[in-house]
Amino acid sequence: MRHGKHRYLLGRKKEHRKALMANLARALFTHGKITTTLAKAKALRPFAEKMITLAKRANVASDQAVKLHFRRLAISSVRDVKAVGKLFDNGVTEFLNRSGGYTRIYKLLPRRGDDAKMAIIEQIKADDRGYKKQNLRRRRRSSAKRSEKKEESDASMENDVTEPVEGKDVGGNMAITSPVDS
Repeated sequence: MRHGKHRYLLGRKKEHRKALMANLARALFTHGKITTTLAKAKALRPFAEKMITLAKRANVASDQAVKLHFRRLAISSVRDVKAVGKLFDNGVTEFLNRSGGYTRIYKLLPRRGDDAKMAIIEQIKADDRGYKKQNLRRRRRSSAKRSEKKEESDASMENDVTEPVEGKDVGGNMAITSPVDS
């Protein structure tokens, strides 16, 4: 039995959590990116992406009543007519070609006062392709080249090492010295 089945509780009651998500989403849609704690950013991501999906569905719909219905659903969640209007009128064109993943979270250094983990959550632009994946074959080849170079440098260093010469140090003890030391 899983009693705590809610994913992001954030230490708040349901009403407070809904208001928090609405305020964070309003700020995200208004400014494009916001700085908040990592837990709040992770909680905001699915909420904001659902609102963007509503905007996309409204943009595709041909019936005005359906468009209005999606807009009102978003307003009931975000609770700000201007932010929803900005998303539905201007912001939705950024996401028409994307099938998901409308936001990105960057982790930051901890906050100075309470050492809370901080993050930036931002809307991803339409032409953004994300991080470039490295070619694994190329990566393996380069590590093989590095190991070859290391073997060559080890072999050249072995040739430079001279044999130690035994002798007595100042205290009369046996010491191993190299020609470089003498």
